[in-house]
Amino acid sequence: MNTMMLNNLNPQTQFISLYKTLLFAANTALVVSLVLIAVSVLISYPYAEHFSIFVQVSAHISTIVIAAILKVSYVLRCVAQQGLGQEVR
Repeated sequence: MNTMMLNNLNPQTQFISLYKTLLFAANTALVVSLVLIAVSVLISYPYAEHFSIFVQVSAHISTIVIAAILKVSYVLRCVAQQGLGQEVR
């Protein structure tokens, strides 16, 4: 009977561990993408005169790509919170 209870708990424990890892990774990706999007916007607009046209074009393109990464990491964060039974905001 103890073996049966342990077998039933193990997959649930694995999912909780997976959701905790996913939450940490998503939070890290959110912070990194926020910093990167701030840098790319600063390069694109207020400090554009200090950078070459190639760097400016790269910053404009990276703003779009980083925004997509930010959105995906937020969705992954919501999935992890839902899996852990936390309030999803």
